[in-house]
Amino acid sequence: IDFRQFETWSEFIKSTDRIGVTVAPIDKGFTLEEQNLCVIAEEQLFGDRVRQKQKRRGTRDTEAIIKNLTDLNVGAPVVHDQYGIGRYQGLTVLEIAGTKTEFLELWYAGDDKLYVPVHALHLITRYTGTNPDKAPLHRLGGDQWQKAKRKAAEKIRDTAAELLDVYARRAARVGYAYHSKDHEYNTFADQFPFEPTPDQVTAFDSIRIDMQNSTPMDRVVCGDVGFGKTEVALRAAFTATMEGKQVAVLVPTTLLAQQHLQNFVDRFADWPVHIEVLSRFRSKKQSDQVLRALVEGTVDIVIGTHKLLQDQVKFKDLGLIIVDEEHRFGVRHKERLKALRSEVDILTLTATPIPRTLNMALGGLRELSLIATPPTERLAVKTFVSEWNDTMIREACIREIRRGGQVYFVHNEVKTIENVAQQLEKLVPEAKLRIGHGQMRERELEQIMLDFYHRRFNLLLCTTIIESGIDVPTANTIIIHRADRFGLAQLHQLRGRVGRSHHRAYAYLIAPPKAALTGDAEKRLAAIESMEDLGAGFTLATHDLEIRGAGELLGEEQSGQIQEIGFTLYMELLERAVKDLKQGKDPDLTTPLHHGVEVELNIPALIPDDYIPDVHLRLILYKRIASTETKEELRELQVEMIDRFGLLPPPTKTLFAYASLRQKAKRLGIQSIKATGSSGKVTFSPETSVEPATLVTLIEVNPGKYRLEGQDGLRFTLDEPDADTRIEQVEHLLNRLSKK
Repeated sequence: IDFRQFETWSEFIKSTDRIGVTVAPIDKGFTLEEQNLCVIAEEQLFGDRVRQKQKRRGTRDTEAIIKNLTDLNVGAPVVHDQYGIGRYQGLTVLEIAGTKTEFLELWYAGDDKLYVPVHALHLITRYTGTNPDKAPLHRLGGDQWQKAKRKAAEKIRDTAAELLDVYARRAARVGYAYHSKDHEYNTFADQFPFEPTPDQVTAFDSIRIDMQNSTPMDRVVCGDVGFGKTEVALRAAFTATMEGKQVAVLVPTTLLAQQHLQNFVDRFADWPVHIEVLSRFRSKKQSDQVLRALVEGTVDIVIGTHKLLQDQVKFKDLGLIIVDEEHRFGVRHKERLKALRSEVDILTLTATPIPRTLNMALGGLRELSLIATPPTERLAVKTFVSEWNDTMIREACIREIRRGGQVYFVHNEVKTIENVAQQLEKLVPEAKLRIGHGQMRERELEQIMLDFYHRRFNLLLCTTIIESGIDVPTANTIIIHRADRFGLAQLHQLRGRVGRSHHRAYAYLIAPPKAALTGDAEKRLAAIESMEDLGAGFTLATHDLEIRGAGELLGEEQSGQIQEIGFTLYMELLERAVKDLKQGKDPDLTTPLHHGVEVELNIPALIPDDYIPDVHLRLILYKRIASTETKEELRELQVEMIDRFGLLPPPTKTLFAYASLRQKAKRLGIQSIKATGSSGKVTFSPETSVEPATLVTLIEVNPGKYRLEGQDGLRFTLDEPDADTRIEQVEHLLNRLSKK
């Protein structure tokens, strides 16, 4: 068809009866001449697209965030699976039998030293669970570590049994199983104006599965400020309301309730859903009307502050509770929520999960979804920790104001806030300054926040009322006075008030000199300064876990066991115990958790310091190489290193070859491979998957080359003893052993 003969698309459509309209995710049209078919995409018709596909920039593997909490600094306590808790002292290169290898140097009690080869880094985890300075150090060669592990294992068995009891009770409770209304859900989802990130999609899917299950949902969604947790809540609320269930959204502040109300009303504009709010901004008459409507069932979604937890709040058919900013609510508030109705689904949204929640999520009591992928064009907030400095504060404010932005200045003490206002007016006379704090009348405070939002002034001096405030995209500098007095979660939340657009944002944490800080305050400030990455909320929560102590998982006595063996090892043992008990087996917690394959080929395998000079970065890469489990992961890491640092030097190629051999050997159930000189030996584990018939055939075909040694060994000779071919020959042997 020559489209040029038609002046408009209407003329073309009228000229033919062979045209149809359909929905498909295509960007460009195409022609299938044999089928006499021409497909024209929407972009070709209208010149623009419905949705801009987001570039997958910096997508973070959420599993890796959980597992890779092992970045070590010199002096940090670490746990060796077989030798216990020691202190990391850096990397050192040693020459053994003429071969250079890099080792981790660990110091133990009594000035004992342990050198761990970098390829055995899977045996090392970072110690968490109490103040690192108070971590117990073990003595090499003694039975102190084994005793600590045995004692912890006994407690862990009991904890695992309690966990299973909790699982059983949760499974016994029957909630409402929602039906899969794909057409309606997809229509609602398509109205989302942005392209969802991969983490958001995973969270959407997990919540839908949870809600379609008859077991009540109890899921934590952890994502940094502005990473799209609200859309997760909106879709969960949509699923509930479409089946006639009511939704309660609990938020910590009145301002946030108003913002959520606007978001919910906008998203549900095309749907028959009645949304109301319960907050201080509503009169008694309005609140009473909402309460009656909840009982009658004419309100589908209610958004409210602590007022939602009052005894007079009754629902006709509550199906879902959404808790936003969980760390702002106490344990009693949450228990009151559950008492509303034990069969309801609960969805918790948080930027920094409190340690108890993190414990419960990692322990399997609650499900955890991480949203760690930043939205497109989002930049990390540049964070500085310093003492009060007039020049710096003036420059920070002036720079933001001159680029048309706005500044938050947080001073969390109402009685001295006027004094600070006078100081700031002298320092920055160019700024238009207003004050906002929680002791103001509600209407006045609301007006100040709205004026700030509409850019009627550019410097807001306030208390932490902005912690969960309205979203102001033009405010991109925050100065926090006496930052040492805030908790880690609070600092993270406050910093999240800026950087909500594509502009670079700045956070200044003003604190007294280091000598005047408490140990915990210094660690909090160091943690938040180091965690500038987008999506750092989860990692920050683990730092909070270390600083505050692992606390109680199911009871206070558990914290002692966590302190003895470290949080990571405790959780791994607990996971193993729960798994064994579920299968009806008696938990075996004495055998090593990590069955690493020992590979010794007498060939240098390391990352040279002239290739990557940064010791800390080398350590992280060693850990990542040692932790890879598949050929694809290893290949991706190799490509990444070449891309970042250039072609791999020979010792680093050997390091990757060792990792590949360990992966193959692990799959075959091999404990160790040693090949030096002209011969070598393979040692099999009792659970090896290598068939006896394979070994018999191998020996019969090559009688001089292979022979059995003992009950678990295979001795072999090398055709060429030089280092270059040694890896190839061992790899060839493993390939032959894997054949059935």
